[in-house]
Amino acid sequence: MNSTNNQAPVSDEYIARINRVIDYIELHIAQNLTLDELAMIANFSKYHFHRIFYSIIGETLFQFIQRIRIEKAASLLINQPKKSITEISYECGFMNPSSFARKFKSYFGVSATLWRNEQSQSRNLSKTKSNIRKVISNNSKDDLRPSWYIEYVDQSQIWRVLMNNEERIVEVKELSEMTVAYIRYVGPYKGDSELFEGLYRKLFSWAGPRNLLHSPDTKSLIIYHDDPEITEENKLRISVCVTVPEDTVVDGDIGKMKIPGGKYALAKFILTAADFREAWKWVYGTWLPESGYVPDDRPCFELYPENCKLPEGKMAVDICVPVRPL
Repeated sequence: MNSTNNQAPVSDEYIARINRVIDYIELHIAQNLTLDELAMIANFSKYHFHRIFYSIIGETLFQFIQRIRIEKAASLLINQPKKSITEISYECGFMNPSSFARKFKSYFGVSATLWRNEQSQSRNLSKTKSNIRKVISNNSKDDLRPSWYIEYVDQSQIWRVLMNNEERIVEVKELSEMTVAYIRYVGPYKGDSELFEGLYRKLFSWAGPRNLLHSPDTKSLIIYHDDPEITEENKLRISVCVTVPEDTVVDGDIGKMKIPGGKYALAKFILTAADFREAWKWVYGTWLPESGYVPDDRPCFELYPENCKLPEGKMAVDICVPVRPL
């Protein structure tokens, strides 16, 4: 794990152990997580684990768990409008709704109900603007093609969206579970192509000598663990990954985890480093409100197709969002 915090270098083994704990917390966020349990996952004495975690992450163990729970709840309140606030509070590991209500308001400054209402109004406004753009496009004499077209191929749903005479494609399909090796970073990353190049260089320097990059099925991807609209920039977590066989042994600050399978929307783009934010915004603000889907509670990620020849400075990417019917 890399970080922007000013601190002494930390051994790769320590980082690997803390990453295992973070992965475990995310998978078991609805459960009652104890110091004994998490110290055992890290293979540290519980008497020292708290201090080690704080020195690497910059938050105490339970500050981190609390923040992840509240931010996850904030995201679910937006993306799963049919779930009650009580259901979401339990799903995120809060002992009772009143405790959740207090902590949510303390963190965001508004109640969970007001948060949901404000975000819903913002989403509806985005949808209205999208509908206006569709009408304008459909009425244009210069463009007689439909703005939205859906076809079905091999159980996949393919959306073809025409915007400003440019076709954008979103494929909704089932993806299999993937095992990935990863290197993690915490901190700001917006538009920082050198950061991503450095992380990939380090990951591939580990994977290459182990013959993990030669399979035609190998995929490279970046997982975004936090919502940049909710989480503070210096606490944003990303994992730069490469798919590996399930029995791969990792070491140092290279971790291993599984990406759940299921239905995903794959929005296909060719972008420069400066275009990524707008691309993600289009997926969430334009395509999703029209699609009949909502984001599901699994990680979203960027998938990078191999062997795609493009002009310098441009890259092909599939923005992958887990979805389920509205």
